[in-house]
Amino acid sequence: MRNRIDEESVRVRPARSSRPRSKDRPSHQSAQRAMVTTIDRGRYTCALDSDPKIVITAITARELGKAAVVVGDQVDLVGDLSGAEGSLARIVRVMDRKKSLRRSADDSDSSERVLVANADQLAIVVAATQPEPQPRLIDRCLIAGWHENMKLILIITKIDLASPVDLVNSYQDLVSQIMTINKESDLTKIIKVLNNHTTVLVGSSGVGKSTLVNSLLPSTLRRTGEVNLVTGRGRHTSTSAEAMMLEENSWIIDTPGIRTFGIAHVPTETIGHAFSDLQPYLAKCLKSCLHSQIDCGLNAITENEIELTKRADSLRRLIAAKTIDL
Repeated sequence: MRNRIDEESVRVRPARSSRPRSKDRPSHQSAQRAMVTTIDRGRYTCALDSDPKIVITAITARELGKAAVVVGDQVDLVGDLSGAEGSLARIVRVMDRKKSLRRSADDSDSSERVLVANADQLAIVVAATQPEPQPRLIDRCLIAGWHENMKLILIITKIDLASPVDLVNSYQDLVSQIMTINKESDLTKIIKVLNNHTTVLVGSSGVGKSTLVNSLLPSTLRRTGEVNLVTGRGRHTSTSAEAMMLEENSWIIDTPGIRTFGIAHVPTETIGHAFSDLQPYLAKCLKSCLHSQIDCGLNAITENEIELTKRADSLRRLIAAKTIDL
């Protein structure tokens, strides 16, 4: 006959600590605000709002999680804020993001990845040649920027090697500003456009983003690379996003070269909202209209309305870029 087991027979191990855990979390009222400028293997480089020249290395509080912070985030720091070598602070709060440049994992997956936070301008950098422009990639970046109500800028580099006329004609109605440069160009106009803004630079590898950053900020010395003559693609030189202060209240964020840009997370209607002059025609479309159907409202535009026809073609091209693989 087996021995009967009751609760008195079960050995209860005492808790490791008899002290109850408090539900009250520290308020960190003395925390100081800062901007995250780089991220490297769990270490976050931050610039204090009170003095951006002081560079702080920090880790995140456990409750924030591993993916809670991206470059451009405004955060609150506690701990050693001296910026001395070997010092370490802690990120205890992440402020709500005003904007965030995001992309999907791919066109069949709407899960998003935040690339950069709080940038109000998106500058798409494209070379006139070497590597050849990729209109579909440019269009997808435009869509992502529109989705976040960012000011859109197109910077065309290497104009000494090829004419930028076709690119300018293709995008002059889709962006706020187009600037064309080469290595010898005066960058005064670009600096004026960047002043008092946080601008994120995106583009394929080899288009000259790092060269542009080095010209704007000679002390930065971002590594540059050459274009592979066989594949026509640039080699990755920037390996992570980095925010750099151009002037007071002016930041540029360089990002690694991109080859794909998923936009499955962007609703198709967002694209149409960017074309205010086409709204009377879009209002006649069915809710599910992809603007390629026979009964599309855009078909009411006559051949004599040349500018509106061009705008409608641009809208349709952007929607096609959202639904067709690169």
